[in-house]
Amino acid sequence: MMRDEEMDAVFHALASGARRRILDIIKATPGCSVNHVSAHFETSRIQTLKHLRVLEDAGLVLSEKRGRVRVLHFNPVPVQLIHERWTTEFSAYWAGQLTALKYRVESTEESPDG
Repeated sequence: MMRDEEMDAVFHALASGARRRILDIIKATPGCSVNHVSAHFETSRIQTLKHLRVLEDAGLVLSEKRGRVRVLHFNPVPVQLIHERWTTEFSAYWAGQLTALKYRVESTEESPDG
């Protein structure tokens, strides 16, 4: 389970449109460099690095130094943990509802009156 501070960091990171766009870029090009990401913005490389730091602090971006290049990867785990926190009980409920509907439909199809 995710601690409140970790969840706050994820929501803070995702609150910025620029950071969401950075995540989209990294997700589409796993292992890309900071320069690759920075090229998609009109702002400075420093500004991109600040956004990347927020994303890394939230655990949404993993970076690895390879020589002089820092390669970036999207980490979906924090988003998945948040998703599961609020949807698991609803998923179980709706799965049960769909199963019940399936059995009602099948029993109607099999009855001679149907």
